[in-house]
Amino acid sequence: MFAFLSKKIALPKNPLVFAVAWNQSDGCICLGGENGLLKILKMAEYKIGEKPKKALSQNISLDGHQGNVTVIQWNEEYNKLTTSDADGLIIVWMLHDNQWYEEMINNRKKSSVSDIKWSTDGAKVCIIYEDGAVIIGSVDGSREWGKELPHSLSKVEWSPDNKLLIFATQEGDARVYSYLGNPMHKIKIYCFQDIDI
Repeated sequence: MFAFLSKKIALPKNPLVFAVAWNQSDGCICLGGENGLLKILKMAEYKIGEKPKKALSQNISLDGHQGNVTVIQWNEEYNKLTTSDADGLIIVWMLHDNQWYEEMINNRKKSSVSDIKWSTDGAKVCIIYEDGAVIIGSVDGSREWGKELPHSLSKVEWSPDNKLLIFATQEGDARVYSYLGNPMHKIKIYCFQDIDI
């Protein structure tokens, strides 16, 4: 048997939502959408059998983006939230005294951010751009290294031990690099067509 809860959350003016991220440690959801929409929502907690008095215990709007928010990534280890919009603006938000503040802002102004991932320990962040640029930074905001890869990048992921990075390209390739930015190998990806699942 499976059970799940569902709650429809209405947003003013019915904006398009382009990114959603769940913070598992705090139970918050962050929504990003058109015209700089950025909201942090938290469902109200209540005991079984008790009727909730309100659906949300938090409904916070964060102001800082003008363009469509397309990438959202939580850093649960350090209570940070990283967001980016279609104009390439990246904001790292930090939680202090139950208030969200802009801790760092970066805008490369050359290409859109494709993906952002924090390492599993939350100490490093990898930011990739559509034009192949990669930036690795530390949680305190210092830049560790940057490279221009000869690929159109779409996604990035850290290995569980934080020693490798895997980049997915828009051409359908997967490339493995060391955490220092050295190329390791290309992963062959096979696509199966006309297979019933």
